This record gives sequence, structure tokens and C-alpha cells, in this order.
Amino acid sequence: MKRNKANNQRVVDLSFDIVLLLKSLFALGEVLGGIFLFFITPERMSGIVGWFTRGELKEDPSDFIAHLLLNLGHHFTVSTQYLAAIYLLVHGLIKLVTLLLLWKKILWAYPLSILVFLGFIIYQMIEYSQHHSNFMLFVSVFDVLLIVLTYLEYKNMKKASSR
Repeated sequence: MKRNKANNQRVVDLSFDIVLLLKSLFALGEVLGGIFLFFITPERMSGIVGWFTRGELKEDPSDFIAHLLLNLGHHFTVSTQYLAAIYLLVHGLIKLVTLLLLWKKILWAYPLSILVFLGFIIYQMIEYSQHHSNFMLFVSVFDVLLIVLTYLEYKNMKKASSR
């Protein structure tokens, strides 16, 4: 029985570490994307989107995704640029700090992280309800997984610290 419990805990620990790593990489990508957006002009963004979609549109002139990206590129304004940059930076930095505290196994960071990611899920579900983005749904499911693993890890850490 103890051996089975130890194996289960190893699976939880490994899963927790993998999810933390993936979330950390995603958060780092958000921060880098936010920084990138501060330095790109709307004209340059439109040009980049045009360059990326040109080949696909030659192959399939009615490609929905390529036209969607082109439309987004053409409507990329300075205010959109700064809003997206600030959002990505703040969202990414909050996640990175929270995840760093979890990597360091700081006990009070576990409940804090659960609250932070619950807040992200609420926001993401509001976004999903308005825009029906499957990406928001995927990120939310991933955040639920992180919350469950964080809770299990927290329970284990509390139990170990009380011994």
C-alpha cells in the first residue's frame, strides 16, 4: 500500500513539474511577444502578416485562416498594439512570478497560484463565451490541470512539513 502511494506521488510530482515547465515556457513566450509588440509598427505587422500568408493564398486563394490573419494585420492599430503588448507582458509576468514561486516550493505560493489561475480561467471563459476561441478553452483546461496538480502538491508539502 505504501509503495503504491509513493508511486502515485511520484506520478503527481512528475506531472506537476512537466505542467510547470510547459506553463513557464508559455508565459515566457507571452512576455517575449509583449516586448516584440512594443517595437513593431502597425505597418510592419501588416507586412509580416502579408509575407506569412502570401504562399498559402497562392496555393488556396479562399483560405479562411490566411484571410483572417490578413484582416487582423490590416486592422492592427497603435492602440491595439499597445493594448496587446501590455496584456501579454502583464499576463506573462504574473504567470512567471507565480510559477517561479512554485518552482521554489514556497508553501504560501500554492494557494496564491490556485487563486491566480482561477482568475485566469474566469477571464478566459468570459473571452471564450464572447469569441468562441478553442485556444482559450484549451488554455483553461490546461490551467485546471495545473490547479489540480498544485492542490495535490500543496497537500503533500503541508503533510511533509508537519512531520
